Amino acid sequence: MKQLKSNNINSKEIAMRVSIISIIVNIILSLGKLAAGIIANSGAMISDAIHSASDVFSTFIVIIGVSISNRKADDNHQYGHERLECVASIILAVILFITGIGIGFEGVKKILEVDNNKLQVPGLMALIAAVVSIIVKEWMYWFTKSAAEKINSGALMADAWHHRSDSLSSVGAFIGIFGARMGYPVLDSVASVGICIFIVKASYEIFIESINKMVDKSCDINTVQKMKDIIKSQSGVIEIDDIKTRIFGSKIYVDIEISADGSLTLEEGHKIAKGVHDAIEMNFSEVKHCMVHVNPAEENSLNCTL
Repeated sequence: MKQLKSNNINSKEIAMRVSIISIIVNIILSLGKLAAGIIANSGAMISDAIHSASDVFSTFIVIIGVSISNRKADDNHQYGHERLECVASIILAVILFITGIGIGFEGVKKILEVDNNKLQVPGLMALIAAVVSIIVKEWMYWFTKSAAEKINSGALMADAWHHRSDSLSSVGAFIGIFGARMGYPVLDSVASVGICIFIVKASYEIFIESINKMVDKSCDINTVQKMKDIIKSQSGVIEIDDIKTRIFGSKIYVDIEISADGSLTLEEGHKIAKGVHDAIEMNFSEVKHCMVHVNPAEENSLNCTL
């Protein structure tokens, strides 16, 4: 139990550190892109700046979600608070979706009202800002993704994809600005529509993944197979009768039924179950709880192992 508490504290510290860095970088980047967009007359860059600014708000949601999900179990929440991190991820997905639709709407509006003679060609500063944004946001994506995988945080992973969608939107902005400077001003607005598609797609993927964690989705086939291999390797296990897994926020619950020699004493059967329990929790750090039930092996199964 002490080890679990220590892991929770460590996970929270990692998430907080990454989130603070993310907030600082996004504030600087969004202000820089907004200034570049205004000075260089680029609608795509201004849209990109708004997207970066939304990242700041989303990171605050990550901080709140991770903080609450790491609270210890209490009388009203005896299985813990991990699912509240999924709620944070869903909120992030909705923010991403709204941001993307808003950017796309403005882009379509400008295209429909286009008058190439009145459109202003974006300046070189907007192009430079797009390149800087792509480099910085792609670095933030890998930095946050690495931390999310290390602590198995869905909310932090959603924030990582927020960074990736910002990087992709900057690629769209770069293409639009470059095209506009090459003599096709309307491409600046077309790029905003492309940005919309990237953002909406990312929001959908984050939303679906979060919902799966909220409705007790089972682990993937490879993970379950690895668990079975470990269970079968434990002394005294004759057969795996059943195994069920469910994802609970960032954690996994496992229910296992195994067969053992029915002539064993209760203490010996308990020792086998404990060995399976400890092996699963030792090899899968994301497993929060593992329940093992021992059945007496059928005579045929027992004969096969002798």
